[in-house]
Amino acid sequence: MLLPVRCFSCGKVLGHLWDQYDERQKSGEDAGEILTDLKIERYCCRRMFVSHVELIDDVAPFSTTREI
Repeated sequence: MLLPVRCFSCGKVLGHLWDQYDERQKSGEDAGEILTDLKIERYCCRRMFVSHVELIDDVAPFSTTREI
């Protein structure tokens, strides 16, 4: 789905960094270097980015109302 706005463990706001991280990762940069450049140093916050799976495109077709 979508990246949570805050880290589950510490509560740091992370949602605004996802677009930068995603673009740089798709261009081939190392995830660890990207997170360090974005000043995300805590393990709990880094986990939020590294373990995130983008599923919104897979789930969106099922979100429409169906007639019975």
